[in-house]
Amino acid sequence: MKLVLLTALGVGGATIFGTVLGFLFKNISHKFSDIVLSFAAGVMLAAAVIGLVLPSLEYGGDWGLLYTVTGVFAGALCVNLFDKLVPHLHRLSGADQESHPGDTNKLNKVLLFVTAIAIHNLPEGIAAGVGFGAGDTSEALTVAGGIALQNIPEGMVIIGPMLAAGFKPARTFLVAAATGVVEIIGTLFGYFAVTVSAAILPFALAFAGGTMLYVISDEMIPETHAHGCERGATYALLVGFCLMLVFDVLLN
Repeated sequence: MKLVLLTALGVGGATIFGTVLGFLFKNISHKFSDIVLSFAAGVMLAAAVIGLVLPSLEYGGDWGLLYTVTGVFAGALCVNLFDKLVPHLHRLSGADQESHPGDTNKLNKVLLFVTAIAIHNLPEGIAAGVGFGAGDTSEALTVAGGIALQNIPEGMVIIGPMLAAGFKPARTFLVAAATGVVEIIGTLFGYFAVTVSAAILPFALAFAGGTMLYVISDEMIPETHAHGCERGATYALLVGFCLMLVFDVLLN
């Protein structure tokens, strides 16, 4: 339980760390941001497949394939529902950069942008917690590490739009940090949900994997391919994916 709590704090803390970097480096180029985010997407892709989807097949027994396929689509549909409630992250971030400082409409868009990130952090946190519920610490750390790495650039991109909209630095930091707290809550919820009922483990693993795969495909990849750095972003994704493969082999 201690390791789970530390991991939850680490996953959520990665967002806070990203916000600190966002204050230090306010004028990060799109190219650099896309490379880092794409690398994180590759890490998350490997973590989702190796740490969640494949274990779901293993723990599901004779019904493993059914549990896994159903869980993956259920997780994707869950995040898709969130997308119906709040617009896509890459659309919001682009809108924020084009608005005029001090405009009420801009403030609303920035708040919606932050809300969208917070909502998307919940299933990511659940994914990290479910991994520990499976009892395989190395795989769980792989998943949590991938999510934490993705949270750093995510925390960085929050800062610029909020400051440009007129938010005070202290308030900006608190609001951005709150998105990380959501992830801590999600991690603990995912862990306890699986440990209470081991019967839901195969479905829960696949569900968590589905949420991550959806976020990668629907949010992260479009964002990294929207500013003319598609080739570099693609190779960064491959590097992140292969790096996680290496870690998985070394840890096992």
